[in-house]
Amino acid sequence: MNIFVVYDSEDGHTEVLARAVAEGAESVAGSTVHLHHINEADVHELEHMDAIIWGCPGHFGTISAGLKVWIDKLGYLWAHGKLVDKVGAVFCTIATEHGGAEATLLNLITPMLHQGMIIVGLPANVPENVLYGSYYGVGVTVGVEESPEDPPNMPTENDLRLGRALGERVARLTARFTDQRGG
Repeated sequence: MNIFVVYDSEDGHTEVLARAVAEGAESVAGSTVHLHHINEADVHELEHMDAIIWGCPGHFGTISAGLKVWIDKLGYLWAHGKLVDKVGAVFCTIATEHGGAEATLLNLITPMLHQGMIIVGLPANVPENVLYGSYYGVGVTVGVEESPEDPPNMPTENDLRLGRALGERVARLTARFTDQRGG
């Protein structure tokens, strides 16, 4: 079972979360995870994947420009239905509390719906999600550094647990779907 995790990250915050998502997906037997920054990710590989998880920093409540440009390359795959019935999930990092995490997650889900994908969120039975998370995917606040010289504020262990939980859930559900489809 092939799972593609693609991310945009400018200062490393979203990359750290993407790695946690990939780690969670890899924890499920039979999964092969392909983790790529948008600069190295080939959209044509997606048709050979069983699940696709993408994420980015939220910019003013929406998708980062870098990931949006990458998503906009999916027109051929859309026109030929190449991503229909693939499992999809999303994640993001934002800089300020109430800075648009859920809006960004919803904006990340929209292209997946256009592709005919099956969206996986994160349910309330994940303990960290009840108090801290979002049902649309993983959206975490990573505070802005006070100065460019300060070390970057990275996702917390709770943030990374949510990422791993999302990756694991995607892999578990994808395994069920691929078993039912016969491959």
